[in-house]
Amino acid sequence: MPSFQHLLLKQLLTAAAQPLARRKPSVGAIRLAMEAGSLFQFMPWQVHLESLKLDNRLEAEWLRPRGAHPSRVLLYLHGGGYVLGSLNTHRSLVGRLAQRAGLNVLTINYRKAPDHPFPAALDDAKRAYRWLVRHGHQPPDIVVAGDSAGGGLALALLLTLRDAGQAMPAAGVGLSPWTDLNLPITALRRVAREEGLLLEALQMRTWGPLYAHKTALTHPLLSPAQADLHGLPPLLIQISTAEVLYDDVVKFVDKARVAGVAVTLQPFEGLVHWWHLFWRIVPEARQALDQIADFLEKLWASQVGARAALPGSVRPPVARRRAA
Repeated sequence: MPSFQHLLLKQLLTAAAQPLARRKPSVGAIRLAMEAGSLFQFMPWQVHLESLKLDNRLEAEWLRPRGAHPSRVLLYLHGGGYVLGSLNTHRSLVGRLAQRAGLNVLTINYRKAPDHPFPAALDDAKRAYRWLVRHGHQPPDIVVAGDSAGGGLALALLLTLRDAGQAMPAAGVGLSPWTDLNLPITALRRVAREEGLLLEALQMRTWGPLYAHKTALTHPLLSPAQADLHGLPPLLIQISTAEVLYDDVVKFVDKARVAGVAVTLQPFEGLVHWWHLFWRIVPEARQALDQIADFLEKLWASQVGARAALPGSVRPPVARRRAA
């Protein structure tokens, strides 16, 4: 049963979606509304922000919480249907995730459709990952994460690295990842009784082709659910049972497990898409971020244990994670 705070949030979002559904705003208008809304998303305390440009061209930010691990990092790719979102819209969420996980997080302002269709966003994600490696971060110390379209982009990045024979990061984390751009009609029918969710679904069916442009929606780097999923690192997937993406995500998880991938699926009951963004007021969002931090802590603890078990190995020091 969703919390009272979530039910109130859902009512507010549904009320806001109704006039949008009637006016059919442009991508530019929705972008402006999201940027305006981000003015009220404040950074958590004791998280330092550092702006930079990767290779003098890609806007990025480091979010560095006090007491972060000295070498482990997280590369975060924000959501927004490949057409919306920015460093501003997700800064509060990413800052809280960095703080809760005790990690320095690099987040990028990748190029958006329709001005920059596929593979521009993926090329920027690859640039960021390779920049981390060039600057001394070892792949086993890197995790790639993202929400919604950013979650799909994170999975596409993992597939690209695997196919190129490059060293893989320690894990991938998808928060309601968009795994198949070709949303089926059955998914729309399932949420049609709720106007706000239906608007979300209809917009996503519009945004997917904007990103794909001349590439088929079934291309595996656009729709990771269509890919051969062998050889991927451990994955953590969080999804709400009420989301239009739910059925596709469950199918993706099942397919990945058959391919031998270690996948942790964490379903949440009846929550809106992007509930993570509202971590200050929605307890389920804080719970989800706590579960991500626990997953990463156990992941790296298992790696440390495996290294220590090797003959002649020296156990590296483990940094203490600062309590939230």
